[in-house]
Amino acid sequence: MMEENPAVQMDADSSKEVEGGTLGKQVVVMMVGAPGSGKSTFCNDVVSGGPHRLWHRVCQDSIANGKAGTKLQCLRSALDALKDGKSVFIDRCNLDREQRVEFVKLGSPQVDVHAVVLDLPARVCISRSVKRTDHEGNLQGGKAAAVVNRMLQKKEFPKLNEGFSRITFCQNDNDVQSAVDTYRALGPSESLPSGYFGQKGTDTKVQVGIMKFLKKVEAPEGSASDGVKCQNSTSKEGSKEKDTQCMETETIQINNKKAAEGGKRGDSVGGGISSNSLHTLAFPSISTADFQFNHEKASDIIVESIDEALNKFKNIRLVMVDLSSGSRILSLVKDKAVKKKLDPLRFFTFAGNITLINTEGNLGCTVIANATNWRLKPGGGGVNAAIFNAGGEALKLATKEQAGTISPGKSLVVSLPSTSPLFKREGITHVIHVLGPNMNPERPNYLKNDYVKGCKILCEAYSSLFESFASVVHAQRFQKESCNSSEPGSSYSHKDHTQRNYFDKLFRVDPKNKREDCLESLDSVRNKKYKALPLECGLNDGRDMRHNDFAGCGNHGDESVILEHNENMTSCSDITNSAPQGMIQKKNKKISDSSKKNWSSWAQALHQTAMNPEKHKDDILHISDDVVVLNDLYPKAKKHILILSRLNGLDELRDVRKEHLPLMRKMHSIGLEWAKKFIIDDNSMVFRLGYHSVPSMRQLHLHVISQEFDSIHLKNKKHWNSFNTAFFRDSVDVIKEIDEHGMAMVNDNENLLSTELRCHRCRSAHPNIPKLKFHIGVCKVPFSDTLLQNGRLVSGHLNET
Repeated sequence: MMEENPAVQMDADSSKEVEGGTLGKQVVVMMVGAPGSGKSTFCNDVVSGGPHRLWHRVCQDSIANGKAGTKLQCLRSALDALKDGKSVFIDRCNLDREQRVEFVKLGSPQVDVHAVVLDLPARVCISRSVKRTDHEGNLQGGKAAAVVNRMLQKKEFPKLNEGFSRITFCQNDNDVQSAVDTYRALGPSESLPSGYFGQKGTDTKVQVGIMKFLKKVEAPEGSASDGVKCQNSTSKEGSKEKDTQCMETETIQINNKKAAEGGKRGDSVGGGISSNSLHTLAFPSISTADFQFNHEKASDIIVESIDEALNKFKNIRLVMVDLSSGSRILSLVKDKAVKKKLDPLRFFTFAGNITLINTEGNLGCTVIANATNWRLKPGGGGVNAAIFNAGGEALKLATKEQAGTISPGKSLVVSLPSTSPLFKREGITHVIHVLGPNMNPERPNYLKNDYVKGCKILCEAYSSLFESFASVVHAQRFQKESCNSSEPGSSYSHKDHTQRNYFDKLFRVDPKNKREDCLESLDSVRNKKYKALPLECGLNDGRDMRHNDFAGCGNHGDESVILEHNENMTSCSDITNSAPQGMIQKKNKKISDSSKKNWSSWAQALHQTAMNPEKHKDDILHISDDVVVLNDLYPKAKKHILILSRLNGLDELRDVRKEHLPLMRKMHSIGLEWAKKFIIDDNSMVFRLGYHSVPSMRQLHLHVISQEFDSIHLKNKKHWNSFNTAFFRDSVDVIKEIDEHGMAMVNDNENLLSTELRCHRCRSAHPNIPKLKFHIGVCKVPFSDTLLQNGRLVSGHLNET
């Protein structure tokens, strides 16, 4: 089993008394840089620079009694120092997000997490690494060049949405010295402003790879040599350019009508995208009004989230709206967007009424976002009340039909009926409800000023909002193309017809009025778990598929592979082991597209237990950060337990992707441990571990079930066949498929649950459950070879793998 991150053990109230008063916020400063960039020198210069603040340096190269240690040792050392009231430097390379994630968790309301990025020229890093002779980790001499090169190829700059409150970028020695002086002067009761400092613009030239530098390869256009010259010699021009951009952005904010008209003329927008191809989302600031979220932190997250969305979805335009032109959050976002150099034609701010976005702003917007409450009800004042009032009874009913509640960090797409005043007056076709974190003690889901958790939820809220918008855009575009293809003279294949029928069903378009509906609104998928679609349709990898229920939508005309059930087959591993990844993707995609479900209230019980296990302690056998173990409420055998994932959003097997592989292995390992405990008590027991392809209860859960099936709750064919046909996926096969293909095969064939009753040992048929149970009690036939392989069964007499 995985060791628990010691960071979670930290007492939230870590302030201590020091000479002269109370210690203020502590700081964890994570150094980010290649070998030779000067991380250790930076730390030592600050630590030895004066008595202003107590510092502790954690260096992985020397943490094990002067020798190289592990990340876990570094985490424990940092935690101990924080408990002693010290601030901490994490002296590691930390060049990618995965290396940083555990250290970010050291943050708390009493501990800020900063990053200092030493992004020095490649030649400097390699020269220092090669020449040094006393490096703690012995990375020196000729071998250092290749190591530095390899590490820099994979570098990933930190971002605020990882959990940092402040990120400082240093590109030269002057920047480094300035940062050293800043931290030297930081007193015990002082704190530093949050945000990005010294960050390079998005158009800054990229450094040449180190190997090219060593081999004297001529730098390509836009390489480091030119970039450094440009950066050092054009400060006045850069200032002028910045002022110009500010003026351009301000012009757009003052006169949005011109921007919209410019889009109609087909003016070129950043990246070679014609502005007349852009789809516009108008959205308010989330959580900064009634929920009282800190404006500085919120504005950082907003700009970061917008930047990511514009890079990911190439044909969208985002407009942030506030009723007041003097809005502080609007001003902060506007200023930070300029510094971030966001494309002013793809993002700008608008001071006005979001419910009059087209009649007053002339933006051609068809989708707006609503900062809602958890009940998805009108009221509370502000933008939520305004949008519900403008949408009228039609919006209330459409929202209620979609869902009754919403969780923080999530969004919900609601198609606006054509009877809505907002549709008739403004042409709005969709409203996306989104709920952010609450810092107001008088409102539900109060976070008690836990900004680590709050920032995470706010990031998730904006990400969910923008991805939902992208899904709506794609669906509208596809529907329009399908409608156009039915025009006289257009080529129209059977495949096109199948695709159009699919989306007609998805969006409930009346075939008698198809052309009119294409020009009006599309009803969104009735599904709380509405996922986002990259606008460039297709799969990049398994992780993209997770957020892509419509992925590969251009292939719906093809027949997806469906496994025909074989009465003698209790596992589909023989097929999936040889199945190409495309087959599994197509199969799962068909299931994902056609089997969307609204989880009813009773089906939410496991999800609520996993999210709030402390409220169900009497029913729980084991709790950890990742899983919850409990007895099945209606066991289908003498021993039947469930291993629940605690990861929010991981509802069922079809949601699992390769990044969840460690969790799946942990769940399997815990399941094995419990099976072995039961076997110690009764050596005759045999267990099987697996998942239902399409569960009736929300929240991914692993069944650990004994194979005698002696239970009063085993009553019908569905109960039996859900555990003894290909509908039940063995955990070992699921893990293997995810490891090899990035996802697991899911069998949703409803006929599997209604097939005739057959003994899971001898495969004999039986007319009803009582006779089947009697037979099972006396059947001595060994289990099938399929079940006996690869550790699918666990007992005291079988080999376990």
